[in-house]
This record gives sequence, structure tokens and C-alpha cells, in this order.
Amino acid sequence: MDVYRAIYTSRPFGYDVSILSGILMHARRANARDAITGALICRADIYMQWLEGPEEKVRQTLARIREDDRHLEVRIHVEGRAPERVFPDWAMLHDPAATWIWTQAEIDGGALQRAAPEEITGFFLRLRETGGEPKSG
Repeated sequence: MDVYRAIYTSRPFGYDVSILSGILMHARRANARDAITGALICRADIYMQWLEGPEEKVRQTLARIREDDRHLEVRIHVEGRAPERVFPDWAMLHDPAATWIWTQAEIDGGALQRAAPEEITGFFLRLRETGGEPKSG
């Protein structure tokens, strides 16, 4: 199977539980329809999402996200073909805590602009290894 992977970050606009629930509900439904799997790390200051699936569908999803006014400063960190899915069983895993990624101060200080693709990818690989329950440290 041809797998295309993209990892982006964005800054939430109007973040609250109801907005997040709406995003997750829509993402899970659309991703199941489009054969996209992945994971979402989110806090009030950052969304970080891993998408994988058919290239055309992943690109269409990214285009929708860029046009969604709930996402500001969308930035693609990783994009390209992959040998296999990393999150094959998760239509959209949601990690609500994400306490082990950058702090708010680090994000405000430019962590996203300095982040290497390997660092971004590493956050999600760690999430996968822990089964969706990130451990501190």
C-alpha cells in the first residue's frame, strides 16, 4: 500500500473543549472515509497532528486544515512517502495531556521554528510506544 505521511503544527484559535470535540468528531469521520490514520497532540497553545494514508487524501486534508479558521500558523514539518503506517489502528488518536512536549514558554520562544523533523516525529513515535498514554521523562 502506498502511504503518504504529513506532520503539521498549528496554533489553536478559540480553543475549548467543545471546539476540540468538534474537530475530533469531524476528523475521525473524514479520516475513516478517506483511509487516513494518525494521531493528534493538542493543548490550548498547540495542535500537532500526524496524518498518513493515500497521498491525495492527505493533501486534501491538509488543504482543509489550512482553510479552517480554528487553526492559525499551520506549518508542515514532515511530508512524504512512507514504507508503512505507524498508526494503522487509530482513525485519530487524541492525546489530551501532551505534557511531555515543549512548554508554552518554549513554544513562545520559537521551538516550532527550530524543531527538526526528527524531533517532531519522535514525539509521535513515543506516543505510539506508550499506546496513547504518554509517560513523563
